[in-house]
Amino acid sequence: MMTYLLYVIMAFFWSLLLFYSVVTIGGVWFRARYKNPSKLKHYPSVAVLIPAHNEDVVIGDTMRAMANLKYKGKLDIYLLDDNSSDDTGKIVKEFSKIFSNIHYIPVPPGEPKGKSRVLNYGLSISESEYFVVYDADNQPEPDALEKLVETAETTENAAGAVGYVKTKNANTNFLTGMIALEFQVFQLLMQCGRWALFKLGSLAGTNMLLKRAVINEMGGYDVYALAEDAELTVRITASGYFLPVVPSSRTWEQEPEKLKTFIKQRTRWLTGNIYLLGKSLREFAHWKGRTFFLTLQHVLTYVVFILLLLVSHTFFILSIFGYDLPIIPAPLFFLWYMSYVVYTAQLISSIVVDETITLKNIIYTLIMYFTYAQIFVILLLRSLPMYIWSRITGKVIGWDKTKRFKAKVGENEEI
Repeated sequence: MMTYLLYVIMAFFWSLLLFYSVVTIGGVWFRARYKNPSKLKHYPSVAVLIPAHNEDVVIGDTMRAMANLKYKGKLDIYLLDDNSSDDTGKIVKEFSKIFSNIHYIPVPPGEPKGKSRVLNYGLSISESEYFVVYDADNQPEPDALEKLVETAETTENAAGAVGYVKTKNANTNFLTGMIALEFQVFQLLMQCGRWALFKLGSLAGTNMLLKRAVINEMGGYDVYALAEDAELTVRITASGYFLPVVPSSRTWEQEPEKLKTFIKQRTRWLTGNIYLLGKSLREFAHWKGRTFFLTLQHVLTYVVFILLLLVSHTFFILSIFGYDLPIIPAPLFFLWYMSYVVYTAQLISSIVVDETITLKNIIYTLIMYFTYAQIFVILLLRSLPMYIWSRITGKVIGWDKTKRFKAKVGENEEI
């Protein structure tokens, strides 16, 4: 029985390696050939939506970045204040006195709490052909929005466009440095690879542009989705629209600096993706055409990869206690060795393509599989019971806000 189980694991393992290897190569190829989008004769109206709850630590820097956005069309910026009890409102109101296109919008209380409900409200009080979402800690580069619009307008049947998310506190500690590398792989290289090979883009939760008409057709955001960006991506793709990737459109955001904060944030993300996987099992459209590859990646990333890590640990512990493991043609050690090789190769490819080759980043790429990647086993063991219990009890899992940190001197020098 154990031997057959191992054969099944091997089949999933090699599928995972093959899929990620091909997508990585596609991403490198896309980046090498990428050219900035062409300028437009007419720039459509855009509303910037910024959901916020108790963000006074970072909101000043965010609003300064928004005020510096360069856009040739009509641009309105809406700070959607979800019942903040700190100085978020006071700070934003000061900006609105100086900049006529910055608007402070208090969001009425409601259930369920979370980003999706706030964005739906933002859409209801604004008017524009497009809207772009930025998190409250984001500092987009001045031309980030313009590049998204130019790409969306010149791509046939595009529902919007997706930019690149960079880590502005990458040099704070080991954790933020590794998060920055993960983003370089999954937010940039894998995004570019999926677009190059399958014409698939994936909304990243921030620095993402969408057509208002398309989101209205979709029925707005799913207020029960904790990973609202991933859930909306699948619906948009299943409806036949495209989300082109724009690696030159960059925003900088703050990532968790403490492990506890990171685990809480990623538990919400993973729980949201488990919700999406459950939804995909009930929706046949999630397995048709291009959407199949999107759903497949969710399964591989959030289930298969983490389960393989868990199985690897189980076999390791059994061997320590002297249990005899089945002998199969491909040595188990070689399987786990290859997973390390592919994982590390992705990281190395990302720092080469993104021109962030430093001694520190090289060291991180060599140790991340044994350190950072292992955290995702904990996340699955934490998220899965939470999701199952919510389904049994019928309770909605509450939105867990990520804690912000005051920017350190010199932290944003690269921006």
